[in-house]
Amino acid sequence: MSSTHPPSVSVVVIAYNDAGLVGEAVTSALAQGPVVAEVIAVDDASADGTAEALDGLAAVHPRLKVVHRTENSGGCGTPRNDGIAAATSPYVLFLDSDDVLPPGAAEALVRAAEEHRAPVAVGACVRRELPQHHDTPWVPGLYRHGEVVDRPADRPELVRDTLCVNKLYERSFLEKHGIRFPDGRFTYEDFVFTARVLAAAPRIAVVEDLVYVWHVRRGAAQVSISLDRKDVSNWRSRIEAHRTAARILTEASPELGLACQVKFLEYDLRMYLRELGSDPGYRADWWALTRDYLAGFDEAAVEASGAHARWIVRVLRAADAPPADLERLTRFAAEPPRLLPPYATGPGGRPVWSDALPVELDGLEELPPAALPVTVEAGAGAGAAGLRIRVHDLYGRLAEAGPRTVRLRFVSRSGGEPLLDRPVDLRPAADGGGWTCDVPFPLTAVASAGRRQGRRGMQAWGVEIDVAFADGTVLATAPRPLDALLRRRALLSSRYGVLLAQPYRTAGGSLALRLAPGAAGALSFVRNRLHRARASRAAG
Repeated sequence: MSSTHPPSVSVVVIAYNDAGLVGEAVTSALAQGPVVAEVIAVDDASADGTAEALDGLAAVHPRLKVVHRTENSGGCGTPRNDGIAAATSPYVLFLDSDDVLPPGAAEALVRAAEEHRAPVAVGACVRRELPQHHDTPWVPGLYRHGEVVDRPADRPELVRDTLCVNKLYERSFLEKHGIRFPDGRFTYEDFVFTARVLAAAPRIAVVEDLVYVWHVRRGAAQVSISLDRKDVSNWRSRIEAHRTAARILTEASPELGLACQVKFLEYDLRMYLRELGSDPGYRADWWALTRDYLAGFDEAAVEASGAHARWIVRVLRAADAPPADLERLTRFAAEPPRLLPPYATGPGGRPVWSDALPVELDGLEELPPAALPVTVEAGAGAGAAGLRIRVHDLYGRLAEAGPRTVRLRFVSRSGGEPLLDRPVDLRPAADGGGWTCDVPFPLTAVASAGRRQGRRGMQAWGVEIDVAFADGTVLATAPRPLDALLRRRALLSSRYGVLLAQPYRTAGGSLALRLAPGAAGALSFVRNRLHRARASRAAG
């Protein structure tokens, strides 16, 4: 599409008490160029100056129209519906007030929609952690760049993309099928909207362009709905949204309905389980709510799920209340999955979850070595810059594959190329339960790599590990740090004078590392600790 193409898109921006950020969102929509005929900002009865900020922008930008709601809707669906009703362009895009559209997003989507006569066009989205500016692709590998999906039922896995904001919609298509968001206090409204879109069986065009930047501000005073999990009501809302979406999809296509249930087991269930927290009341409520929902699942969906999700479902169904080894289950639900010892066996030597819950781990023998939920531990080694690595066997599956070496990989939380260390040979553990080795912990080399990549203050790195087998295949995982490793170190450095290093355990139980080289790094280290302490107090 040329730059002289007539204006085609209405961008609907919804805002509630977001005066400090909504301007950036609106500006990113206006900056899309003439392809955007209008930006419709819907203020959901804000009380913080958002309305005034939008009116000020509208006085300067004729393409900006502001819709003022007199009563707060309690959700995101109603203001988006208001935006659709006010739209006059052939196509509609949605944007949240704390996110942005990257340059060229609207034009790329319109070009694909018109070229392929597709009522829906979709592009890439990233979740950008702020203030680190670390990008994580949304549903990577789901879409094939340049493809056109004639019927969603031909690609049932598309139900995994529940976002409404990384897609362009033909307004006449939404009107023809009566597609709207749930009104009022309905959390995860995009689950239902997306289900209604897929159920209407549109042709979908895919572009490779980045079309949406989803900002994640975990330290914000008011976190987004998807991150607000202080009580079980968030999980209850997600279940209800999924239940509604699954019903819509099943009525339109059994294939899409089945894929929706499988997605819940493989993604939603595991995500909330690994972030379960330690509050006993929350755990008990979550467990009861989840078991009740899973009781109504189609058994075909459980069987169609991957082995890891299938085992979790069966453990949940087998226990009336959270089991004694619940922490072990949360670590198994993490990414990467880890099944911590001990490893119990049932009749005939078949692997089971535990002696207390003899749920058979069916399909374990069919998993390739690279897909096994292996536990690798990292403990303090000899000296300040050494690690003792232990690779646990898993019902004899690793012994069959013949682990040979391990290699550390350091991945910056700010992006950039990972830093690979040299492979180190493994040796059988003295107790016969796995393999061990001592590896260097090259803290100075990692800090230097961070400096070369432009990070002058404190650096944050994820630590990953590759286990190589006799046939050349590699299992990529993340080591689980033992408590003795988690102590702050101050190392003398000829390059930096002093290097502060803090190994820590992530929320998923993996080893990560903060490095502060030199005086500037040490200062940013202190500032970061104060920021995290304030965020922790605010969350509490």
